[in-house]
Amino acid sequence: MSETSPIRRLTFTASDRPEAQAARERLAERYGDLPVAEAEAVVALGGDGFMLETLHGALDSGKPIYGMNFGSVGFLMNDYAEDRLPERIAAAQQALIHPLAMTAWTADGSVEEALAINEVSLLRETRQTAKLRITVDGRARLPELFCDGVLLATPAGSTAYNLSAHGPIIPLGAQVLALTPISAFRPRRWRGALLPHTAKVCFEVLEPDKRPVSAVADNHEVRDVLKVDVREVRERSALMLFDAGRTFEERVLDEQFSA
Repeated sequence: MSETSPIRRLTFTASDRPEAQAARERLAERYGDLPVAEAEAVVALGGDGFMLETLHGALDSGKPIYGMNFGSVGFLMNDYAEDRLPERIAAAQQALIHPLAMTAWTADGSVEEALAINEVSLLRETRQTAKLRITVDGRARLPELFCDGVLLATPAGSTAYNLSAHGPIIPLGAQVLALTPISAFRPRRWRGALLPHTAKVCFEVLEPDKRPVSAVADNHEVRDVLKVDVREVRERSALMLFDAGRTFEERVLDEQFSA
């Protein structure tokens, strides 16, 4: 987007936080608030969780999403400022996000599908540790993993739950996925793996009656799963915008060198 061509056809959306709603009203009055179908860009006011909701809604729409922080962390958001918003959006750097597709088979015989922009995670449901088999591209790479859970994260999601579970931070252009255990008990020293973005990962739940497991794709949970397949969907995407000088890659570097 060119700095000489301000993006003036905007639509505003905000989280439920009162301050975010108040900011939305101010910005809509100042810059106008068009229906999504008529807008050049969507301005999302909230935190990272609200940005995820907005990105899910914008998949395949072609509408770029420019976030401004009204949340706790705001790693996916830009700083809030009301002045020269069309010029800031026009000068912003683009980041293309591809989601993960999850297919989950459950104990009652149902099959559920969901998309994840951050990660797909498997989590134990009871005090019993989960017992999982992990297969990558048809080859069993980890026959047995005893753990609280495991997750597969996109580069966009690598700074979220994945980072809290001590997984690696991944630049958007790296074309890899992070496979990260959550409190691995055996093998105790396994710290996860980086996989090519083309990898097809299968998680099988061993002893599901004794050790029930749920699968979560961002905020969509499926209980009592038996098997979960996950792959990246390159043909689907969402477009995020970051202020010049504060791109996603720059934030990733800052995070890696922070104390």
